[in-house]
This record gives sequence, C-alpha cells and structure tokens, in this order.
Amino acid sequence: MQMPDPNQMILDRKAHIVARLQDVLPDDAVIHSDNEVRAYECDALTAYKCPPLAAVLPANTAEVAAVLRICHEERVPVVPRGSGTSLAGGALPTADAIILGVSKLADVLETDYDNRFIRVQTGRTNLSVTGAVEHEGFFYAPDPSSQLACAIAGNVAMNSGGAHCLKYGVTTNNLLGVTMVTMEGEVVEIGGAHLDASGYDLLGLICGSEGQLGVVTEATLRILAKPEGARPILMAFDSNEVAGACVSDIIRAGVLPVAIEFMDRPCIEACEAFAKAGYPDCEALLIVEVEGSEAEITEQLEAIKAIAVTHNPVEMRESKSAAESAAIWLGRKSAFGAMGQINDYMCLDGTIPVSELPLVLRRISELSDEFGLKVANVFHAGDGNMHPLILFDANKPGDLETCEAFGAEILKLCVEVGGCLTGEHGVGIEKRDLMHVQFDHADLEMQLRVKDVFDPGWLLNPAKVFPLDVTEGRRQ
Repeated sequence: MQMPDPNQMILDRKAHIVARLQDVLPDDAVIHSDNEVRAYECDALTAYKCPPLAAVLPANTAEVAAVLRICHEERVPVVPRGSGTSLAGGALPTADAIILGVSKLADVLETDYDNRFIRVQTGRTNLSVTGAVEHEGFFYAPDPSSQLACAIAGNVAMNSGGAHCLKYGVTTNNLLGVTMVTMEGEVVEIGGAHLDASGYDLLGLICGSEGQLGVVTEATLRILAKPEGARPILMAFDSNEVAGACVSDIIRAGVLPVAIEFMDRPCIEACEAFAKAGYPDCEALLIVEVEGSEAEITEQLEAIKAIAVTHNPVEMRESKSAAESAAIWLGRKSAFGAMGQINDYMCLDGTIPVSELPLVLRRISELSDEFGLKVANVFHAGDGNMHPLILFDANKPGDLETCEAFGAEILKLCVEVGGCLTGEHGVGIEKRDLMHVQFDHADLEMQLRVKDVFDPGWLLNPAKVFPLDVTEGRRQ
C-alpha cells in the first residue's frame, strides 16, 4: 500500500515541534521517543505500520484545540485516533505526522432521560455508554463487535454500525450533535440535544468523514428505552447460498428482526472453539434476534421459522434462557478475535443489496479458489453488510499482495451488484485506491472540495480515503 514520502523539513524540526507541544500539554501527554511511538505505528489493520513523529494525549477540548493550533502553524499533519480498532487503516500515521489520541477524553458530561440523550467525551468506549445509562433502563444502540474497546470518536469517524443496526441504524441514526475542533484550532458546535438542526446537514457530513474535516471531542448521542424482551434463534443450513436466500426471504416478507447475523463453517468452528457457544455442525449459520413483548416475540419467531423451513434447515434452535442468549452472542461477538487466533486475516467491509447475497457468496467461494486463499464469512446479513475475512500468512512472501488483490475483487463485486465499498469500517487506506470503482471524477472532485473547505492545508489524516493521484497538488 503506497504512502506519501514524509516531509524531511518536518522530521528535521522534530525537537522544536515536540517542545511546542510540551508547552501546552503535561509532559506525560507528549510521547516522542522512538521506542514509545511504536505503540502507535498501526491500528487493527496490522499489515501496515509506520511510527509517527510523535503522539499526544490531550485530556479536554481546550488541549485538543491548542495542539491543532500548533500543528497548523508548523504545517504538521495530524492523525486523529480513538482506540486504534480501525480495520481499514483509518489511524495509520505517516512518519511526519502527530497522532492525536482521545483516550483521556472519557467522561460523561450530561445525561437527560426525559429527552433521551447522553453527552460524552469521545474517548469513551462504545459499551460504556450503555453502561452509564442501563441502570435507568436505557441503552445506546450501535454495537460494533469491538464495542468493548472501540471509542465513540472512531464510531463517529467511520459511521460504525453493529449487529443490531438492522433495526436501530448505524451511528449517524443515533448521533444528535458534536463538538469539533478544526485544524486551525477553532472549536465548533454542530447539532445538539434535539432531533434536527436547522440549516445545512453538517452533522451528516461530519459523521463518517474519517477524521478528514476535524477532531470530534464530544458527542451527543440518542439513548433508547430497553425493549421488554429479546430472543435469538439459531438456524443452520447446508450451504452459504441457501442461508443467504433465507435472509433475503425474511427481509422480503416484511419481518424486521433486530439482527440477522451470518457465519460460515470456518468462522463457526473458530468461534465454537473459542467461546463454546454450542453452535451446530453446519456449513452456514444464521443468528436471528427479535424483541418486544412476549406475544410480539412469539409472533415474529413463528413467521421467521415458517420462512426458514422452506429452505430445509439442518437445525433450528430457539434460545430458552438469558444464559443461552448470552452464549449465542458471545460466539458472534468473538468472531474476529477467534479467527485471529488461528490465522492472519484481512477483514473487508463491502455492502450489497440483500437480494444479491446468494450470488455474492457463491462468487466469493469461486474467487477463493482462483486466488488460492481461504475466506471466512461473518457479517450483518440483514442489511447486506459483508465482512469476508481473507486468511493469509503474513510471513509468506507474496501472500499479503495476493490477499489485497483478492479483497479488491470482492469489493469491486459489491459495487457491481449495486452495493458500495464500505458499510461501517470506513475507507481508510484499505479501500482508498478503489474509490475510482464507485465514484467518477466529478463525484470525487466534489468530495475533495468539501475537504478543501474544512482543511485547506490537507493536514488532517493524510493519505486516507482519497486516491493519491487525485489529491496531487492539494497535499502539503
């Protein structure tokens, strides 16, 4: 993956830049030794690594603004970083860049149960948002698989979703407002604790902008009352294509489960060995969860089971207790970690129309044979958000390049069938050079102009999202 050459003038001024940052931050908040900055050399896309010039850990919005003002004056690139869980290389630094981590910004600033919102600093982890309100019977809906670790900052940057996004939507559907600091160090408030802001939809622009437009330090999030009850059902099938067809039929029937998750045999076996969830022996597995009153749950599950029967399932198993439900979801939530115990892998994130699931799953299997690399599938099937995990050997020469080529073909396929390059992981560097596949020159030029307005020096999160050939002349 090509990255721009570092600016030697910035590297030569490292001591001066670090000294200026130490003037506005505590000593332990500026990390600059060669050994210490290696902790920030990559995110969860570990195939690519580059130690930054330095890393800073501000503790509030004012400190973030002070850091950005210095970097703007010194013309130093800045890479915003939440918890470093990005699977698309969204927080990969360049050698002349400052990593700006928000992990110290973890406070709850305001909670309003009557108006159903919570305002938090964006270094707070996703799961801990629900943890702050669940004692009052509320929860925060977006639930990425990394929710135990991922930060709200990264969720906003990548417009993250999760298993329950089929019913509740992704981050943009649950984000009411943000406090953002521009590259010049100006603090701006966008949206707020109300349903819709007046004027341009700047909040919709910021959510999913991947750190290209500013650093989000606070977020006002919608919280929801917990449903009366919820229950998952496992449905096992003898092929990926049949399971995909079942998903399509469920959606076509107008039934709206809270989640439909798909796992194929390689993923099932890895998750079962890791979490001991009691998954059946099958080629493909669906986890379908519904919620509501007991009567609503029963009615929805009966409709879903009737649809599944037409696809000759190997097994159907409805959860009978809270413990069984927890085990079912533990297996699914552990998927990425479980696969990581047995193989190096690259996790993709293309999104397709649900009706195309059987075709795309078949083509992925054919491409696996063509490229000679195995693939495990685990994804949010209800909204067509694919997460194929391509298995490769990082120590085998040429394997990474083959993996990248295989992944590119899968993502091109997603676009060809009417989908898009990403659903919730973002573009980062992983899909950067594929943006031409989805967008023509005019589309990209319009996006570049938005970037020009918010960050005219092109200092924020360099070498991400936009192909390098179309940003020539704009980068510092």
